[in-house]
Amino acid sequence: MNPKTLRDATRIGALALAAGLAAALAGCGSGQPSGPASTPDPAPASQIGGDLTVYAAASLEPAFEQIGDWFVDEHPDVSIEFSYDGSSVLATQILSGAPVDVFASADAPNMEKITSEARNDGEPTAFATSELAIAVAPGNPLGIETLADLARAGAGAPVTVICAAEVPCGNASRALLERDGVELAPASEEQNVTAVLTKVREGEADAGLVYLSDILRAEGEVDGIEIQDASDAAGDYLAVPIEGSDAPEAAAAFSEFLLTDRVQQLLADLGFGPAR
Repeated sequence: MNPKTLRDATRIGALALAAGLAAALAGCGSGQPSGPASTPDPAPASQIGGDLTVYAAASLEPAFEQIGDWFVDEHPDVSIEFSYDGSSVLATQILSGAPVDVFASADAPNMEKITSEARNDGEPTAFATSELAIAVAPGNPLGIETLADLARAGAGAPVTVICAAEVPCGNASRALLERDGVELAPASEEQNVTAVLTKVREGEADAGLVYLSDILRAEGEVDGIEIQDASDAAGDYLAVPIEGSDAPEAAAAFSEFLLTDRVQQLLADLGFGPAR
């Protein structure tokens, strides 16, 4: 797929996403999952209750807002509050004692920070994967086609932003840049992928390394350039209930809900890959 194809696919995907979400809200969003791991949608009636606080990677926000609504529809005695940030930031807060019921990380290393300290209640659930792409201004005015173009010097050199090294998108960015032998001096290093996307969308940067799902959620405000073999640095999204939750049954049910058919279909529509 060449860069133009990905940009066209981005626009088509955004339109399809809008239509898909509208159908889902009307009660028609229960297609088959693209990932290998899924479970049947649970029965609507439920005795599960309680207040859930879910810490989730910033890139999951569009998906989790919809998923949260679906979960509460099926479990009306549950209320959910989400907090979004870089996975490393969230993991640090959890280990510092933040009152959290579920943690959804964008990579395995930050999840391992939680499990290595035995802060988890059960095993983490892998529910999606991610791949990076290059976000650029609509129309790609600087003609960026590869990672190497981000390191151009002189006239036409792009202002590029990436995630900080400790954040999953930053770790993946460095892995791909190193693989391709690209020495990049970014204009800034952000603490979550949403901040990178925002800088490109608002014209503060010419390019940024973000997830394909972030480009789709920008709905045409940025174009996306495919990175060859981006799957080499694909990350795993994992969720786990946190020990000490006041609503352990609801926390476990939410983690399991991420594998249901319609949730997996929504994640695929939003540009996430299937769980591995």
